[in-house]
Amino acid sequence: MPYDGPITDDHFHLNRAGRFLDAAQDFKRAGGTDLVLVHCPDFRAPPVDLDGHRTAYADTVAMAADVRAALNLDVRVVLGPHPAAFAHQFEAWSVDGEAGRARAVEAYDSSIEAAVEFIDEGLAHAVGEVGRPHWKVSDDVWDLSNELLASTMARAAREGFALQLHVEGESEATYPDLALMADRAGLARDQLVRHYAPPDVRDSATHGIVPSVLCGKGALPVLLDTMAEASGGFLLETDHMDDPKRPGAVLGPKTVPKRTKQLIDAGVDDEVLYRTHVDLPERLYGPRSCT
Repeated sequence: MPYDGPITDDHFHLNRAGRFLDAAQDFKRAGGTDLVLVHCPDFRAPPVDLDGHRTAYADTVAMAADVRAALNLDVRVVLGPHPAAFAHQFEAWSVDGEAGRARAVEAYDSSIEAAVEFIDEGLAHAVGEVGRPHWKVSDDVWDLSNELLASTMARAAREGFALQLHVEGESEATYPDLALMADRAGLARDQLVRHYAPPDVRDSATHGIVPSVLCGKGALPVLLDTMAEASGGFLLETDHMDDPKRPGAVLGPKTVPKRTKQLIDAGVDDEVLYRTHVDLPERLYGPRSCT
């Protein structure tokens, strides 16, 4: 029988000023059942202290509750400091020298602390998207981003939560660099999820990190060619932005269900799809709440 289990989009944003419930409804109508809702900050004015992060995260948690209630979708929540928001804060404050650096570190640490509080309360399921800039920045911004990412990995190792990573794109050095960073932090590599991952999911490419594949049309041939060599499995995502200024960006909300159906039509084994949509999300984020 063709696969007829849950369908999970591993990285999905919602915006109350965007399509919000309508976007989630599109996902459901296409066959989707489970969303991993990732916090999207206000890039114009991100929070700078613990209370500000708590307030911002609380709205993402509330949106997840609204989607569950209105649409009976399973929604897991991922909270954290987007590296772009952090990097721009640090760049703005760097004119103040060491005082600016200290302020940036304090803002970042408070964002992680607030996210972990929600995890401890059972209202969130992982920390993310955290990482480092995917555009050219100064050495100071790059080095501090890596320093803070390493400290976040160490905390994830101590406290047992997964991390969703937002990092630079196609460099062959990215996966091995992140894997070594995790090893130094004492964090199991398979507790790291690389958001916006390339479709080459071979173990030799991913180095034990879980790829969350951005599943545009061009991704399927590569994914089909490499999934047999992916002992760690893979996830599928749209990185749907729900941005009223960029409708449909990055991918539309129907994409993961559509791609899953295409994988079914291509003869992908049910066990592979069950691992993608059920086993891996449960291991990383905890059990489904919907039946």
